[in-house]
Parts: sequence; C-alpha cells; structure tokens
Amino acid sequence: MILHMPNTVPVPPDDVAARIAQQTLARRGPDYAGEVRRLLDAALDVMRACGTTSRPRVADIVAAAGLSNDAFYRHFPSKDALVAAILEDGTQRLQSYLAHQMAKEATPQGKVRRWVEGVLSQAADEDIASTTLAVLWNGGSVGEALPSGRPSASHPLATLLRDPFAQLGSAHPGLDASLAAHAVVGTLSDHLWERARPSRSVIDHVADVCLAVATAGAGRQP
Repeated sequence: MILHMPNTVPVPPDDVAARIAQQTLARRGPDYAGEVRRLLDAALDVMRACGTTSRPRVADIVAAAGLSNDAFYRHFPSKDALVAAILEDGTQRLQSYLAHQMAKEATPQGKVRRWVEGVLSQAADEDIASTTLAVLWNGGSVGEALPSGRPSASHPLATLLRDPFAQLGSAHPGLDASLAAHAVVGTLSDHLWERARPSRSVIDHVADVCLAVATAGAGRQP
C-alpha cells in the first residue's frame, strides 16, 4: 500500500485532504457565523458611541466583541469591509421591514406610500437616526478598495417598488423605481445629516413625487 506519492501526481477530485477540510469548515460554520454577528453588533455599538466625532479602530471593535484580531481578519480583510457588511445588513433589515409594511396595503398607491414612510422613518427615531448617521460617516470611503465597489441601499430597496410601479402603468418600472429610490434615500440622508425629522407634509410630498414618477409614462410603450 503506497502512503506517499510525489507532489507532481494529479490530485483526484475526491481528494481526502480537501474532503476533510470541507467537513471541518462545515462544522465550524455556525461558530464562524456567530463570530461575524458579534463583530457586526459590536462595531455598530462602538460606532454609535463614537458618533461622528471619531472612527473606531479594529482593536476597539474586537475588544467590544470579545474576540481577537485573528477572528476579525478571518472574516474581513479590512475595517472598510466590515462597514460595508454593516451597511448591507442594515439595508436587508430595512428591506424586510418595508416589505412587511407594504403587505398591509391592497393598492399599489398605498404600497408606495408605505414604502416612502418606512424609508423616511429612519430619520424620525432619534436612536435609529444617530446610529445610521454614525455608520454612514464611518462608511465615507467604503467602496474605494472593495472589489464590489461602494455599497448602495437604493438598489435593493428599489426592488420593492417595481411591482407597484408596474401596476401603476410605468413603462419602465425598474428604472422608475431606481430613480424614486435614489431620490428618497437621498432625502433621508439629507435629514440625517441635518438631524431633522421629516414632517408629515414632506413625507406626503415625497410620496406624491414617487407616484408621479410611476405614472408619468403610463400607457407609453416600453
């Protein structure tokens, strides 16, 4: 029985080393997911505490998470990558919340208004607003060194508007939804930086504009 072969011998597809490594990774999967969640939550807490006066270091984040630098760099190549993940995580949570709110409405107009209210509500709650602003401030340079580029909240949130916009007669529901999402997320960002809560009249006006965008090309051939 031959136990050792030269390194030049081709490795079979079911290589024992690769199989055992995959089994190890599968066993460690839940542990690694727990590490990532601890890092995300700790970073959010530290950024919230620092506000827009200072940017936390990786050492601050791993200390708050009770983990090591090795654990951090096992999952993230840089702090920018961690901030990008926090932005993505927050966008997914907001997307889920918006979908839940929109499901309460029977008409496409009602769904669009719920969507606008849900997005702008991020600036209405003081705790949520201060946390979101701190993350945006820390993410100012995120994307410059990331393979995927700068993370965007507009695109995933816009997907929720495509069906209502199509029902309202938009000839280009995907494009119109993207335009509306950029405008509303931009309005949210303005209110966050100004530390101002959007008034009821502002929310209604923004919703009216979104509906106008959806129906502007109604009946036009795509």
